[in-house]
Amino acid sequence: MNDDNQQSQYPPPPQPYYGERQWPPMKVGEWLITRLLLIIPIANIVLTLIWAFGSDVNPSKKTYFQAELIIWAISIVLSVILSVLFAATLMALASNFFAIFS
Repeated sequence: MNDDNQQSQYPPPPQPYYGERQWPPMKVGEWLITRLLLIIPIANIVLTLIWAFGSDVNPSKKTYFQAELIIWAISIVLSVILSVLFAATLMALASNFFAIFS
């Protein structure tokens, strides 16, 4: 058989896309520095927003901090709901307490 006339069974290898920056995986030391920077009180909020929405950020760091913001939002919503329920329970107990002793 003539190999020139035969089509290959396999698709051609993917061509590299040079418009996108190739990010190496983050190392343990980079993650440790990242976590240490998050200890600083106001900087942790600012850095989380920068790393979650920045354009020149390692994709693994970016998706981690986007997930972190989602967890923050869920925590805030649950905290507000539980605080309202706790306050309503205390008010109901207090009104019953004062009704008994008045």
